[in-house]
Amino acid sequence: MTDQGRSRPDVTTLAAGPVTEDVVLNLLGDVIDPELGVDIVNLGLVYGVEIGATAVVVRMTLTTPGCPLGAYLDDEVTRCLTQLPGMPAVLVDLVWEPRWSPAMMTDEAKRMLGWSR
Repeated sequence: MTDQGRSRPDVTTLAAGPVTEDVVLNLLGDVIDPELGVDIVNLGLVYGVEIGATAVVVRMTLTTPGCPLGAYLDDEVTRCLTQLPGMPAVLVDLVWEPRWSPAMMTDEAKRMLGWSR
């Protein structure tokens, strides 16, 4: 998960090893929901990552089914992950179950939104 107070490894550092779920989640910490100003990992929008030989599948949701940012976030996830050399295809699997709720946010996201100290 991301942490706004700590520097994160750059793509070059991450590319030094194999593509793992941790590497993917670290990179996805750079994908910011522009309406909320918080990354999609801390918001709890990323439900899972599957790494295959031909594709990395990111299973995620949006805060609401009518969220106008779906295409934008899909593009940002793809842009973010294709920075890694040798990254196979990136597929975003947009799902609606379980339905997202604010309870899925990390404490860091809640702090960033002013919901906790």
